[in-house]
Amino acid sequence: MVISNLILKNFRNHSYRNFDFVEGLNLITGENAVGKTNIIEAIYYLSLARSFRTSDDKDLILNGADNALIEAIIQEGKIKRKITIKLSESKKEILINNKKITKLSTLSSVANVIEFTPEDVMLFKGSPRERRKFLDIALSKKNPLYLDYISRYEKALKERNEILKSDKFDPKLLEASTEVLAKLTGPIMLYRQNYVRDINDILLIITRALTGVCEDKFEVKYEPFIEYNSNYMDSALEAFNKSLERDIRTKLTNVGIHREDFSMSLNGRDIATYGSQGENRIAALALKLSPYFLIEDEDKRPIVVLDDVMSELDNNRRENLIKFLNKFKQVFISGTKLSSSNAHSIELRKNTKN
Repeated sequence: MVISNLILKNFRNHSYRNFDFVEGLNLITGENAVGKTNIIEAIYYLSLARSFRTSDDKDLILNGADNALIEAIIQEGKIKRKITIKLSESKKEILINNKKITKLSTLSSVANVIEFTPEDVMLFKGSPRERRKFLDIALSKKNPLYLDYISRYEKALKERNEILKSDKFDPKLLEASTEVLAKLTGPIMLYRQNYVRDINDILLIITRALTGVCEDKFEVKYEPFIEYNSNYMDSALEAFNKSLERDIRTKLTNVGIHREDFSMSLNGRDIATYGSQGENRIAALALKLSPYFLIEDEDKRPIVVLDDVMSELDNNRRENLIKFLNKFKQVFISGTKLSSSNAHSIELRKNTKN
């Protein structure tokens, strides 16, 4: 899919901007603080109706304005759709072809965007929550059934935690909610296990293209909280029961797929512990790009947005990355100084409007 037009009104520092984009590489350049990342952020927002920079939509509204607007034309093969997102301090309204939608899964099916930001270099050294979020988003976009399973699990988890927080909880209610979690555990683990296997199949191709080194082996390792087999439900119930005393004490569910993690190794060594910052950057970039190739329908493959990805790469890896990105349907790269002979360039300047 591609985005052909983007209109921003009172979004971040942009009072009004109207952009036309092309297939292939789109370079967004300019000095610092002119709003390059804000454009990347707006494109990403079209996919999940949330920012990768803030959890508060009020931060997205231009200072002094009451509301903000993101409007885009998305093309999927021959199908063209208009997405309109209206933001105010009190609500968010999303429309597709001028019809209001209520399910974010509907939006995500129309606009699929994957992103890489400078903070992603810490993906493997940072919180497991960020790694799980990547996995859950990528899997949900590839398979709506996974989104259904993980949504049901999160609902059951919330209910169990509310029971644990009660001053006098009902043991039967707790047991029932625990069984729901255990039942949902198996399908989610199977999806994660298979997806990590598929990522590893494509990861070598991406990392070798980015580094130019064929001998290095990057590999993702999934770390489930129990072993997945035909007895997964009994194993999950056993794990929940072992943690019950701690759960009651902390008023929180301390084990489960919501606490799982995965790691990345380079030539058999954990990259978070032993890898350089450059190796962590390449590993994170390759991982973030891998979902693109795991979607079979080329028209549904995501738009790629890369914020300031070039600044910490040497010339050789910059050239390798630009060459590799030519394989993608549409890519947006922001940076202070970028150039490519086959790219569409948009230069932002201070105090200018479209």
